[in-house]
Amino acid sequence: MSEHEQERIKPTQAQLKARRSRSIALALALAAFVVIVYLGSIMKLGPALFDRPM
Repeated sequence: MSEHEQERIKPTQAQLKARRSRSIALALALAAFVVIVYLGSIMKLGPALFDRPM
């Protein structure tokens, strides 16, 4: 085992739980942002967006 591997810090259970909570909050914020941008695009372009030929 190298010297660097022995110095590695193990997070506590509380830190792991906090990290998971932050990750979930970030994922939800990102999903909300995507939905807001999508809905904003639909509102700006209107329903004609779906009626155009491909």
